[in-house]
Amino acid sequence: MPFSQARRGFLTWTARAASIALVTTALAGTASAPSIAAPEQAITASAQKIADHFANIKTMAGEFVQFGPNGEQTGGKFYIERPGRLRFDYNTKNNFKVIADGRSVAVSNIRMKTYNIYPLSKTPLKLLLGNRIDLSSNEVKDILQSPDATTIKFADKSVFGDSRLTMIFDPKTYALKQWTATDAQGKDTTVMIFNVQEGVKIDPSLFKIDYASAEVKQPLR
Repeated sequence: MPFSQARRGFLTWTARAASIALVTTALAGTASAPSIAAPEQAITASAQKIADHFANIKTMAGEFVQFGPNGEQTGGKFYIERPGRLRFDYNTKNNFKVIADGRSVAVSNIRMKTYNIYPLSKTPLKLLLGNRIDLSSNEVKDILQSPDATTIKFADKSVFGDSRLTMIFDPKTYALKQWTATDAQGKDTTVMIFNVQEGVKIDPSLFKIDYASAEVKQPLR
């Protein structure tokens, strides 16, 4: 996949509030499974158990596949240490990467040999990397329960504009399966994770951002 396409895809995710989600055609069975008729409180209680379980997982590492809004596909390895830290290393010849250090999100600019820096608090990664998911917050817009997936949809117009983030969990194991981000134009980008290890020790240097080589930007709207 050309670097320019990969960079645009991830910038849409981080800067436009968006696009990290399940590709509908590839994962239609999971994403579109009919919801179970159940009292709203029961669904919320079940989802909160999943959210609390996720909050207790401080580190994760594994592999990912990302699908862009035009069907482009890339993959690589990821590392997460909550709160606030993340690294995505793409399997591309340009060594494309994204790093969050708890304060900022850095998207590598291979051509310029620099990073573009965005405030973590202004991107949907803030929700993925937070200490906990509060289902009573105004950011939670919908909770859907099906036999194969518990889906939690987030939006915060004051922070992310018209972008939305969807996280999909396994209702049996409580494991995070993928997350979805939709930008203001309604375009999705998908990240599926697999071969995930939880509670692993991660080298802190993986989350280090070279601010001296960075160009600070405001999130795109």
